[in-house]
Amino acid sequence: MTSKPPFYTMDNFNLGGRKVLLRVDINSPIDPKTGRIIDDTRIKSHAETIKELLEMGASVTVLAHQGRPGDSDFTTLAAHSQLLSKYLKTDVKYVEDIFGPSARSSISSARPGDVVLLENVRFYSEENIEKVPEAQAKTFLIKYLAPLFSVYVNDAFATAHRSHPSLTGFPIVMPSCGGRLLQNEVEFLSSVYSATSKPCVFVLGGGKVTDSVQLMETLLPKGIADKVMLTGLVSHLFLIAGGKHLGKATVKIVEGKGLNAMLPRAEALLKRYSDRIMVPVDVAVLKSEARLESGVDNVDDDAPIYDIGEETIKLYSETMSRAKIIIMRGPAGYIEDPRFTKGSEELLRTLVKTNAKSLLGGGHLRAISGRLGIANKIGYFSTGGGAFITFLSGEKLPALEVLITSAQKFKADR
Repeated sequence: MTSKPPFYTMDNFNLGGRKVLLRVDINSPIDPKTGRIIDDTRIKSHAETIKELLEMGASVTVLAHQGRPGDSDFTTLAAHSQLLSKYLKTDVKYVEDIFGPSARSSISSARPGDVVLLENVRFYSEENIEKVPEAQAKTFLIKYLAPLFSVYVNDAFATAHRSHPSLTGFPIVMPSCGGRLLQNEVEFLSSVYSATSKPCVFVLGGGKVTDSVQLMETLLPKGIADKVMLTGLVSHLFLIAGGKHLGKATVKIVEGKGLNAMLPRAEALLKRYSDRIMVPVDVAVLKSEARLESGVDNVDDDAPIYDIGEETIKLYSETMSRAKIIIMRGPAGYIEDPRFTKGSEELLRTLVKTNAKSLLGGGHLRAISGRLGIANKIGYFSTGGGAFITFLSGEKLPALEVLITSAQKFKADR
């Protein structure tokens, strides 16, 4: 049975008739040409926490961010409010203000069942500066907003590795707890460290090679991962590190992404953990405009690798069938081309046939599982990116640590 996290959760508070400040992470991919949100997964996920707070009788004011200053996706939360309204089936009052008179007036007038969404908190300059929680508690954001609320709820696991005012300032000065999404993510990821979760298997793919290597450098020495099965770009890196000839086209892709600098790290991991690292035994390449299977020792120079092959799918599936917990991050192939979605699809199909607890990381796998009609069979979808890596690496997450401090400082009121 999964143990409860060492901080308060929504279960520790009677929120009926109270004003709740809820920090979420609805930071979403934005189409640079149209400005439209192209993936509302996070918005939909946090809507469940808001619904529960409303059912508990609270009024909810939502604090969130979108993008970073200077980036193309740094914009208002107007579109987010419309999607939140859609998923909540109630009107969300969007306020183009963060802690000014308009925001404070809307918060003060909110009644149980009301939802207020404040403007992109990163429009406020202090929100973009990392400081210790005690310093963040003295910022204007906390000074102006904290007195208006009874409880602060942090549901933004995906940003828990940051120490920004909206994440670590409020718990220093007021009763605080983790939201339902954050709680579920912490409990699931904590179970990875349990002895009853053996064998624990990771399937790492996609384009975030640095993250995958960093994870392996933590998981393997600590004995957390019994097997790490590699797909995608990270598998190409490790195949090259193992002396395989992948052909000029694939090597050019690896070099073009600056991954050569990571070869020594890959070689070191292979040398020490070759019994636990699994790399593809065959691949699917693009040759003459068709998907063709090839061994990893004789890939043609003009045939880039875009997926894992049949034998690798079979080998990986056999290993997954014996696991008690499976964590998958990133697709196995170049899924933008429908000819190379097979590896990702087959591994997902295998995943839902096992008895293992399962977690998917990344929007691509979520989208594929939805298209295959098996999303409801996945144990848990992680919303965290950097926080996911940081947590599994055993490092402290500032936003979680300050919730623990807050629980010690303020008593729950059930």
